[in-house]
Amino acid sequence: MENLETVFLASRRLIMQVIALEYADDVFREFTSEITTFMYPKPAESFAETQEIINNMIQQRQNKTDLVLVILKKDNLEFLGICEAGAINTNTPELGIWLKKSAHGFGFGKEAMYALKNWVDTNLEYNYLSYPVDKRNIPSCKIAESLGGKVFKEFQQINSSGNLLDEVQYRIYK
Repeated sequence: MENLETVFLASRRLIMQVIALEYADDVFREFTSEITTFMYPKPAESFAETQEIINNMIQQRQNKTDLVLVILKKDNLEFLGICEAGAINTNTPELGIWLKKSAHGFGFGKEAMYALKNWVDTNLEYNYLSYPVDKRNIPSCKIAESLGGKVFKEFQQINSSGNLLDEVQYRIYK
């Protein structure tokens, strides 16, 4: 596996680079209750909590367990969101993504996830990729399906905000 500290991905309109504290303002501002409606985590309650979360992501990268990347527009480096390959030290890594509200509907999520999956396919040995998503999050379901994902199981869980998630777990193979 390549050095995770130097991962840099580029697509037609996007660049993705490792999360750093310099993005804490963007994450704190854009990771809202609306964005997390269909996600397990809840928004940070303070800027300091956002910094702590990012420091944990950096530590996970250094431990080679998770790779969290910020998604930026290539033309102006505007922060769009975050994508992740988690549990990369296992044979069943998990993909995930979120985009700020103003970036929805432009195909950025699909473009970012294709670039991330290409990196995973090139750098990791795995049996399958897991992509859990709430069934009501149709755009995210479409991303998983466009990557070849097939529903493996369905389950419900309560998220960190106390809301019920009605999830499907997609499995994506090489």
